[in-house]
Amino acid sequence: PYIPPRLDGDRLYGRGSSDAKGIAAAMLVAADALVAEGEERVDLLFVVGEEKGSDGARAANRLTPTSRFLINGEPTESKLASGAKGSLRVTVRTTGREAHSAYQHLGQSAIEPMLELLPRLRNLPLPTDPVLGETTVNIGTIRGGTEANIVPGSCEAEMMFRLVGDVEDVKRQVLEWARGVADVEWGSTIPAQRFHTLPGFEVAAMSYTSDIPLLDRWGTPMLFGPGSINVAHTPDEFVDITELRDAVDAYRRMVRALLAS
Repeated sequence: PYIPPRLDGDRLYGRGSSDAKGIAAAMLVAADALVAEGEERVDLLFVVGEEKGSDGARAANRLTPTSRFLINGEPTESKLASGAKGSLRVTVRTTGREAHSAYQHLGQSAIEPMLELLPRLRNLPLPTDPVLGETTVNIGTIRGGTEANIVPGSCEAEMMFRLVGDVEDVKRQVLEWARGVADVEWGSTIPAQRFHTLPGFEVAAMSYTSDIPLLDRWGTPMLFGPGSINVAHTPDEFVDITELRDAVDAYRRMVRALLAS
């Protein structure tokens, strides 16, 4: 939904203030300052669709980039990311047979086996990583049935795994978990990532996924940006103006260090 922009003290509120219009603004100002200083070996790339499908990144990767390094902008709380979790979208479906709810014995509910299946998802021994932490899963949507007086003939659940290791290991576990109960459909997959870092910056691992794996022709990847992912996608999304200004200086320092290497 639309969030009207407003300034409250040092905080700028509004949709995308943290993820990622504020970041884009900081990059623009940093690049402009570098060019004004005579440094022209820096370019900007803005893409669309990162939240779902990453159409912009996929299109950009079909170009012929000449960059040696890629500084990707995501809200990292102004920490240089050492790595980030990957992601795997999964849809599982159960099938039943519709019947009048007064004669349930003539049908077969598709919702009841889903209700029995989903709690067991938490028991899977999913991979862990000493830097990125645990593989996690979020059951994002559940849809099933058509009316309260009809035995439901179909049910589906959509979920997102945040990956720290081999996606094939997770897929094998999901197939075994769903075997004989539900059909499994794989969605988009992005592997876990490791990033280039620089001295002089606080470093941390990120739990979310970015477009970086889809921009592998654009040079050695880095991930940095002002703002917090904890407020992104919420009605109270904001970024601190002070952090935005500091990010401009941070981007300039990164570019200088990379070009000097």
